[in-house]
Amino acid sequence: MAKAPKGTIAIEEAVLNPDGIAWMAESATLFNPGQDASKAGSANHGHTPQLLDIHGARLAQMDAHGVEYMLLSLTSPGAQGEPDRAKARRLAADANDWLATQVAANPARFGAFASVSMHDAADAAAEARRAVRDLGMFGVMLNDYQVVAEGGNEEGKKYYDAPEFRPFWQAVDDLGVPVYMHPRYPPAKDLVPRTRYGDRKQILGAAVQFHLDLSMHLYALCSSGIFDLYPRLQVVAGHLGEGIPFNLWRADHWYNKPVKKATRPSKHDYSYYFTHNISITTSGDFSTAGLKFCIGAIGVDRCLFSIDYPYDTIEEAQDWWKTVDLPADEKEAVARGNAIRLFKLPLEL
Repeated sequence: MAKAPKGTIAIEEAVLNPDGIAWMAESATLFNPGQDASKAGSANHGHTPQLLDIHGARLAQMDAHGVEYMLLSLTSPGAQGEPDRAKARRLAADANDWLATQVAANPARFGAFASVSMHDAADAAAEARRAVRDLGMFGVMLNDYQVVAEGGNEEGKKYYDAPEFRPFWQAVDDLGVPVYMHPRYPPAKDLVPRTRYGDRKQILGAAVQFHLDLSMHLYALCSSGIFDLYPRLQVVAGHLGEGIPFNLWRADHWYNKPVKKATRPSKHDYSYYFTHNISITTSGDFSTAGLKFCIGAIGVDRCLFSIDYPYDTIEEAQDWWKTVDLPADEKEAVARGNAIRLFKLPLEL
């Protein structure tokens, strides 16, 4: 396949393997609250056709609007939404095998993130190694916390700042690939009446709930000391860093007070990790003022372009990007150069 002219590189771009249609349909009414809930189990999610497509309309839109390359990932929640350990492991492995064949059909335009089940750190590490070393994937995509079965119909959550996940982070560090932290809808137990979101479903999803939940997980990772153990480790967060860059001054101000500093698990404050270990992308947050603020807060080398297709359109993202008035070298870095360096993509700088 011929390579495309230099353009943008988009790195939070979702796909769905055909085997995933059933579990994807489970979140259809959360994405589209007007849909009949009684039909949620059989109805397709509104974006199913676009998620299934890679080489047709998606590629045509990339060509039409100047997207040079996409890093693809299984749409949220993927394996993180499966409470059964064995099913989650199979879900991730099958999705990785399918996505690797799709990328192999046009590696000049597409690369991929690995899916992993986070029920068990050893399982996650093994699948990450297989996906990167054997399938040629450029990183790991995690859809926030892992839902786990707790008995009966109850579902619990695992967060990756816990010590049990250090073998996973060690494996990723050894592989030298980034981990992309992506949001997800809450599990069923958080949607019943008189729970945090059960009576407030209007704030579910990308506008509010996604960044509220995922920002907590990112703060937890930064403050856990995991980046002190593995200082080369790199994590990426979309949607302009889930809002964290705009709160860094206040977060650091309190985290650095003596009463906190004496007992905190990490050596450094949040700004340190956001300038050494965390990168952010523009996925689904096409704000020029916001991007410029992030560049000022964490540095241009930590900011990357992204779209969030198909949940946002290629055309809208590219039309916005054309209006962004950054210095030419900074715009080139955000558009493509930073992604090539961070993910070690097989593209020319």
